[in-house]
Amino acid sequence: MMSYSLHLGRLFGIPLKVHWTFGILILWIFFRNLTIGGGSSQALWSVFFVLAIFVCVTLHELGHALAARHYRIRTRDITLLPIGGVARLEAMPEKPLHELWVAIAGPLVNFILAGLLALLVRYRPNPQDLEGIMTITGHNFLFNLLMVNLWLGLFNLLPAFPMDGGRILRALLALRISRHRATRIAATLGQLLAIAFVVLGFFGNPFLVFIGLFIFLGAQAEAEFVEAQWLLSGYRVADVMMRQFPTLQLTDTVQDAVRMLLNSQCRNFLVLNDGEPVGTLSRDEIIRAISENKHTAPIEEVMNTHLLRLSAEQPLPEIWKFMQEDKHLAPVFEGQQLVGVVDPENIMEFIMIRGAELKTA
Repeated sequence: MMSYSLHLGRLFGIPLKVHWTFGILILWIFFRNLTIGGGSSQALWSVFFVLAIFVCVTLHELGHALAARHYRIRTRDITLLPIGGVARLEAMPEKPLHELWVAIAGPLVNFILAGLLALLVRYRPNPQDLEGIMTITGHNFLFNLLMVNLWLGLFNLLPAFPMDGGRILRALLALRISRHRATRIAATLGQLLAIAFVVLGFFGNPFLVFIGLFIFLGAQAEAEFVEAQWLLSGYRVADVMMRQFPTLQLTDTVQDAVRMLLNSQCRNFLVLNDGEPVGTLSRDEIIRAISENKHTAPIEEVMNTHLLRLSAEQPLPEIWKFMQEDKHLAPVFEGQQLVGVVDPENIMEFIMIRGAELKTA
């Protein structure tokens, strides 16, 4: 989803992007305000207000990113979506106190913004004016922005993992119990709250349905990842690598790769040139080449040249993070000698075996 985003520039060296669907949101807000009789002035004020909200959302995500930078964790980018913003950190801090500060930094930014806006606001609504507060005008613009920042700060503090409040809860639990158990508790609570959001959304605001689904799936994915990290802890790449593996030569053709694919159970192949790994070729890449009528094309034209070179002594939890994204076969070395290969599938098999062993222990 992030690949359909427009690059806006950089903030503190962090790429800032906006998803293309954000433009649809702006157009919808503009024309909706025109159709309900607000006029072009009302429509423009509403658009400016939404843009101001997303500036605040950007600053919220920047708070997370700069707090993570303090603990030497990079942020790949910040992307604005119609449902909010996402700061993609390379990893979450594993030390509970570090995660606590990174998680709390976002809502803290919103509360600081609300405090600064309170110094500027001159508009004080009377009780009889409350129904018209969300009709944005130059008169109540800053007041509404203040209220939105308070709402963003408080909403993000809900203990609905993987939202900020859920991460704060996990960090606090992890001060007393193991991280994977803390994650399991926080994820379960987050999923229960997510179900509540979905139910409320069906009877009220449909937007809550999307938030509930996002929280439910996010909590499940995070819990599974941390559980996998825990199951892999204490093991090295050498413990899971495949020592017997098929290889292709750089001079082979796509047709040679097809024959090898049909004659084995392997789905990923290492490509060698004079005994040195130079690329990988997957089943999907072979099929794509066939669909493009490249039967006689050399492997070099269709292979993946990005190699994740691993050491046999590397800790498994460390390389699992990278293989979640790369998803290609990776050669394993002892010194300069090629001794095996690893791919995400055989790591997943190891995780399942470890999980089964612990259940029977």
